[in-house]
Amino acid sequence: MEETIDSASSNIEILSIPDPATLASVLTEGVKNTIGDSRVKVTYEPEYVPAEPPAMPDIPPEQLAAMIKTTVKVEVLDGNIGYLKIQHIIGEEMAQKVGSLLLEYIWDKVLPTSAMILDFRSAVSGELSGIPYIVSYYTDPEPPIHIDSVYDRPSDITTELWSMSTLLGKRYGTTKPLIILTSKNTLGVAEDVAYCLKNLKRAIIVGENTAGGTVKIDKIKVSNTDFYVSVPVAKSINPVTGKSWEVHGVEPDVEVDSEDALDSAVALIKLHAELPGLVQAAA
Repeated sequence: MEETIDSASSNIEILSIPDPATLASVLTEGVKNTIGDSRVKVTYEPEYVPAEPPAMPDIPPEQLAAMIKTTVKVEVLDGNIGYLKIQHIIGEEMAQKVGSLLLEYIWDKVLPTSAMILDFRSAVSGELSGIPYIVSYYTDPEPPIHIDSVYDRPSDITTELWSMSTLLGKRYGTTKPLIILTSKNTLGVAEDVAYCLKNLKRAIIVGENTAGGTVKIDKIKVSNTDFYVSVPVAKSINPVTGKSWEVHGVEPDVEVDSEDALDSAVALIKLHAELPGLVQAAA
């Protein structure tokens, strides 16, 4: 990346671009083509202020739960199919603070269902610590399962994520059908959850190939300019495949347009429910 930017700094054609935003776009394409990583982006942001890590809001749990519910849609569809649409995956700290309320207003509504659909088509943000929480609700308490390993480049530390033996509320279990809906916009932590559950053979992915993002991006200032480079600084490595979903995304088991994914998932679940009767009739 440094070599690419150095080369661009002496390129008369590039330097003649008067608009900084246009120049940033040209640099972005140059860097992407050089290192083959679509996640890298150059931006021009004269008003940019580095964000501090968000602290847990000091507001009542009931209000927090109300805020979280705006990012989650819960419904029981025909055929006793649970449906959860999630836009943001909360982390461990938030889950511990509002977990009991989320159980009451969201989880307990879908727990008795015969099958479940997790809709990640609009999920574009989340916390890394939330991955074990979600995965654990669809796995057994014992033995512990190595879900993921995340290598953080700045600290040179690899963190292993494992399933949790104890959870708030009951698990959904391992026998009822689970389908995850994805789109080309599904990004980051949601991709990680989908990839983990897919390779644990616990979920079927229906929809589009995901964005191929990352679990962590840092924004780096370019010298004394108002240009910044957004670059991935961590990598998820799945212990089952030994590979990562990053860059290439999560490939669906059943590929359909994202707007048709829900109908396809419902049809799959209904077919699964009818199979025992069809087999018996054939016999």
